[in-house]
Amino acid sequence: MSVKIIVCVKTNMDLQMVRIKNREPVLEAIPYKVGDLEKNALEAAIQIKESGADVTVVALTVAEANGKIKETMKEALAIGADEAVIIADPALAATDQAAVAAAIASAVEKVGGADLLLFGEGSTDNYSGQVGSRVAELLGLPQIGYARKVEVVGPAVRAERSMDDMIETLEAPLPAAVTVVSEVNEPRIPSLMNIMKAGKKPVTEFTLADLGMDAGAAAPQKGRPLQSGGKSRTASTSCSKATRPRRRPASSTRSSKKGSWGDSDGRDPHL
Repeated sequence: MSVKIIVCVKTNMDLQMVRIKNREPVLEAIPYKVGDLEKNALEAAIQIKESGADVTVVALTVAEANGKIKETMKEALAIGADEAVIIADPALAATDQAAVAAAIASAVEKVGGADLLLFGEGSTDNYSGQVGSRVAELLGLPQIGYARKVEVVGPAVRAERSMDDMIETLEAPLPAAVTVVSEVNEPRIPSLMNIMKAGKKPVTEFTLADLGMDAGAAAPQKGRPLQSGGKSRTASTSCSKATRPRRRPASSTRSSKKGSWGDSDGRDPHL
């Protein structure tokens, strides 16, 4: 079984490169880097691939204000992604999480979908933690949040997450979306050979127009519709009930020092 994993990557300013002048930070010409939690998500995808599964890892990003996004994404390719997809449009330079999620969902559909979407639990800069859940909702996918372990088991994804004094194990049918925490792994440092190979890996770039979206709708204003794939999407909300695909529920098991039991209370695991 071949599996396509799309890792959604947020790039951030490298804060270690910020200079102070007249007691004010100088933000001009600061390089960007792949976010720390996004590196955890990339590492999780690569470990699934290295487990022996037939996996293609795609790193997908929204450029936002990063004018050198192609250079920044070479880091994700050097870490181990097989290819990169970039959404770059001036309208996305200063937008909100809803518009970013709509652009990502449209790009996922544009490239033929994915079996598994991986996100960091939040970005290093805003840390809103919204994008993964919004994309899952727009695409009608089951979502598992705050995973500290991720593996693909047949036609499903299995994840573990910490719940205070117990460990919860969740399993959802593919395709699905998972957000990971930093405890999931220790991201690798790319070798010199992989850094050199990164420049030869395929990179696809889309604008909002390529995705069938209205560039003017990307402004961070409530209630502005986002057109994607012939469907109207609103920046402040997810897709309507009429267009939202039905999700298949995930199963849940909890374990503690006293033992384990199945989750049969009807609680929705899509958190």
